[in-house]
Amino acid sequence: MAESRRELAAQTWGALLQVHAALVPSMDRQLRRQVGLPLGWYDVLLELQAAARRRLTMSQLGARVVLSRTRTSRVVDELVAADLVAREPNPDDARSAFAVLTARGLAEFRRAAPVYLSAIEGEFAEPLKTEELRQLRALLLRIRDAAGH
Repeated sequence: MAESRRELAAQTWGALLQVHAALVPSMDRQLRRQVGLPLGWYDVLLELQAAARRRLTMSQLGARVVLSRTRTSRVVDELVAADLVAREPNPDDARSAFAVLTARGLAEFRRAAPVYLSAIEGEFAEPLKTEELRQLRALLLRIRDAAGH
C-alpha cells in the first residue's frame, strides 16, 4: 500500500528533527573542544557580526538566532560577562537595548568560524553531492519563506 502524503510529511519532518538532534551536539562539542565556545554563543556572535554596525536589538537578535528568546537573553548575559558582547541603550526606545559585538567578540568569532564551517562540511554536507545541497537549500528556503520568516 502506498504511503499517504501525511505519512510522508511526518516521516520527513521526523528525519529533519533527527538530523538536527544528531548534528547539533556534535558541532557543539567540536567548537567547545577546538575554540572553547559553545554553539549557542557562536550563533549569537554569527548574527551580530553579520548585522549592520555589528549590533542588533535584543528583539532582532531573538528573531534571528536558533535559540529561544529566554535562552538568547541568558546567552547575551554570558557573552557580556566574557567581554565578547556589550549592551548599549537604544536611544530611540528606552525599553530596549542593543547587543553589540566587541572587538574581542569579533576576534573570537573569526577564530571559531573555520571550525564551524568545517563541522558543517564534515557532519552535514559530506554525504551529499553539490547539486543535492543546492536542491536541499532551495527546498528548505521555500519552506522557511512559506512559514513567513
